[in-house]
Formats: sequence, C-alpha cells, structure tokens
Amino acid sequence: MPSITITRETFLQDVQGRTFSDVVNDPEQPFEAVLKFFNDDNRQRRMEESEIHHDRPPLSGVVREFESYPNIERSLAEIHTHRSKRLRQAVGVVVRMIMQARGWRKAGRKGSLGVRATKNRSTPSHNTGGLAFWFIRAERYERAEGMPFRSVRERCRELESAAPL
Repeated sequence: MPSITITRETFLQDVQGRTFSDVVNDPEQPFEAVLKFFNDDNRQRRMEESEIHHDRPPLSGVVREFESYPNIERSLAEIHTHRSKRLRQAVGVVVRMIMQARGWRKAGRKGSLGVRATKNRSTPSHNTGGLAFWFIRAERYERAEGMPFRSVRERCRELESAAPL
C-alpha cells in the first residue's frame, strides 16, 4: 500500500484534528516534524506490522524512533505539561488518520506503552518502564476486513472452551 500523506490542511479538516489547531499553529511545537515523521511509508508499514505481528498499538512500532528526534524530545520534555499533553494527543490523531486511510478502524481499546513515573511537579511527566518514555498508552486498531491472525487471548478462550471438564 502506498504511504498516506497527512498535511496541515488535511489534519485541520479532520473533525478531531481541528480541535488541535493550537498545536498546529504554535511555532514552538514541532508539528511539521511530526507530520514529516509519520508521512514515511516505512514507518506506516511498521505501524501496521505492530498490530498484525506484535499485537501492540501502531504507535509502539515507531515510538522509540519518534521520541529520539531532538526537537520532538525537547518539546515533550518541557515542564509545560499542558502543551506536551496536547502534542501527544495530536500525534494520536495523526496515527488514527493514517491507520484509517490504510483500511484500519479503531478497536475501542488502548494498549500500554509505558509505566508513568511518580508525579513530580519540578520535572516533566515521563515513564519509568515500558516501551516509550513519554507516551503512556495508545489506541489499538483492527483491519476492516478482519485480522489475519487470532490473538493469544482468542486462542486461549478457544482452547479452554474445547477442553473437557
């Protein structure tokens, strides 16, 4: 599947995206870098593979690379927790737009990306464990035509229901 390109304009035309115009229009937020990062075909493929092969949220397939970009890291590390939170939420909207354009739909649940550190007002909110340093959880998706593999949970239920009592 060819890569999906999300622009500022398409983001702001999205019902949910338009609620993040503060992030898009804030010159101190690295929104252009976010779009450039997620508009990459290889990263979009890894996001899909994260759901298909690893049973994890799409963001988990690229989050370490994403958080390693210096301007992204700098912005997420700010103590301005509201601005950092808004940027993380806008990233979730970009991921949703890409996944939906590639034939996926929201599964209605979230997947864990990290374990949040104890709250300390003098430092930015970050994680102490897990896959991501700044993101706690992310939306899960499923393919509109169905998933190619059954989850471990589904297989376990099937095995347990078939077992003699």
